[in-house]
Amino acid sequence: MSPDILWSAAEVAEATGGRNTATWRATGVSIDTRSLQAGDLFVALAGPSFDGHDFIERAFAAGAVAVMSHREPQGPTPGPMLIVDDTLAALWRLGAAARVRSQARIVGVTGSVGKTGTKEALATCLGAQAPVTASRGGLNNHWGLPLSLARMSRQAAYGIFEIGMNHAGELRELSRLLKPEVALITTVEPVHIGHFASVEEIADAKAEIFEGMTAKGTAVLNRDNPHFDRLARHAEAAKLHRVIAFGAHRDADVRVTESTLHAGGSEVRAEVFGAPLNFTVALPGAHWVANSLAVLATVTALGADVPAAAAQLARLSPVKGRGTRHTIQRPGGALLLIDESYNASPASMRAAIDVLSRAETGPGGRRIAVLGDMLELGAGASEAHLGLDAPLRGAKIDLAITCGPHMAGLQDALPRSMRGGHGADSRAAAGLILDTAAAGDVVMVKGSLGSRMAVVIEAILNSDAPAPRAANGG
Repeated sequence: MSPDILWSAAEVAEATGGRNTATWRATGVSIDTRSLQAGDLFVALAGPSFDGHDFIERAFAAGAVAVMSHREPQGPTPGPMLIVDDTLAALWRLGAAARVRSQARIVGVTGSVGKTGTKEALATCLGAQAPVTASRGGLNNHWGLPLSLARMSRQAAYGIFEIGMNHAGELRELSRLLKPEVALITTVEPVHIGHFASVEEIADAKAEIFEGMTAKGTAVLNRDNPHFDRLARHAEAAKLHRVIAFGAHRDADVRVTESTLHAGGSEVRAEVFGAPLNFTVALPGAHWVANSLAVLATVTALGADVPAAAAQLARLSPVKGRGTRHTIQRPGGALLLIDESYNASPASMRAAIDVLSRAETGPGGRRIAVLGDMLELGAGASEAHLGLDAPLRGAKIDLAITCGPHMAGLQDALPRSMRGGHGADSRAAAGLILDTAAAGDVVMVKGSLGSRMAVVIEAILNSDAPAPRAANGG
């Protein structure tokens, strides 16, 4: 079979228990006609607000070689069909079959923050050594993980898969599907705390990733996190082969000994099980120093080339919505836009504010934070938002523009000189920043996905109107 062929009709039928109406060969798997590539198998998932079966004709028009459906076709179809009992269940079975047939070393990446960026960094570092398959974007849930597994290349030597959760029990099921050899937990923070009674419960839920592993497995854990011991006990209870710790802690196996943070990256001196290693991280912020240590600890667990992986850290690029930078021409010069709009938590907010504080402004420029609500924080939401007051002041951010009901309290708590104004939603915040930002400024935009801060990013990117400096709000 051609190395470009991912699945044959017979293989998918055997894996899913489905019935083909014709033979076909697929080079990929898709659940979305908007991103479907010619040669893909289209899986018609049915969700609460959409039904892929409504897009079958569009899938074939986009180049799908076949469609997996749990509805019998009424009359002729534009192409081959694979009829299954339930498309989501069949996708899980296809993902499980991909895991069984693969010879790749499998890594599961989870954690309260840093999952996607660290997963991408691992793919970059390992991809320079051998073929890698990594889950795309943030495909980490009950349909994203089986889809990512189903897409795993036959030639992959490493498979890097992100696993997410916001309720207890979710990681257990996903880990049993993935069966990772190495489990990396980036950190444990009060993210999705609205669904948990405590951060300790979040740590316990993250530790569910160990339940899909064998006794030969390795846990890679953040030694600087206050829940390290709790996670290590879970790893021991799961009878994992070993735990590798990373961080600045003196007992970390992969330990930073010195780091110099710059506007565009960091210089790091580290020790990997006592062996000195110096490297550059191309992405800015102390959180990326920690992420780089997590990457190298995982590379160590896999037995791959650690110095070669460290060299690739100088070639990292940010993931869309997670630190991507854009230069926007404004009257009189350029404005720097830092896009952190994909999601937010108290920990990631503090990290983004620190990155903004180190960014280089143009002549007369200011550092401006545009912040949307952080969601799923439960009863502590107001306190968590007000808790950003000290980081903003400490970072000497010039202006903060906020939006959303929770951020209103933060705007009022800031010194008058820092109040850039508050809007009810991201559209209102977009208007405020367009009226405020000017040449030389650095603007960082961040908020939870549900706060729709991408609206602000698009408004700035699409703006070419003059932007006079406005007086501070408040």
